[in-house]
Amino acid sequence: MIFVETKLKGAYVVELKKHEDTRGFFARGWDQTILEQHGLIGIVTQQNIAFSKIKGTVRGLHYQKAPHQETKFIRCTRGSVFDVIVDLRPDSPTYKQWLGVTLAMDDYRVLYMPKDFAHGFQALEDNSEIIYLVSEPYTPDFEAGIRYNDPSFNVEWPLPVSMISEKDMSWPDFS
Repeated sequence: MIFVETKLKGAYVVELKKHEDTRGFFARGWDQTILEQHGLIGIVTQQNIAFSKIKGTVRGLHYQKAPHQETKFIRCTRGSVFDVIVDLRPDSPTYKQWLGVTLAMDDYRVLYMPKDFAHGFQALEDNSEIIYLVSEPYTPDFEAGIRYNDPSFNVEWPLPVSMISEKDMSWPDFS
């Protein structure tokens, strides 16, 4: 695993090292010990799968409030997505900044998102799917979100939004 630091402190793009031979390849997709050696949270309590049928679909931006903040380890397993994280740590030098990373089925890259970030993604092609590991169990009473077009962040989605849930459209402006 190769950890590439992003512009948002504590967030990484992780490149999986493929060991190839005539059969194909082997890559370690998760290693708690290696993450912890890099000072990252390596606990996983659940795995989520999100599938979007239509190109341009946006899901998010979601986060969990204290004390149930989540770290996520996100990989695209089908199609491709524009994955977005937003730093919501008021004491961070990158507070309210966002990062967008294209993840594709065959690039074998993973996005590590630390606690106190919001997460969302846009399908860049039909039938796109992500799998992500989460450090905390989902707690509905602590769920919050940011609308995809909130002027506090000005996320630049690469495609027009073709589909989004009513819930994700209804998040109030961030304050």
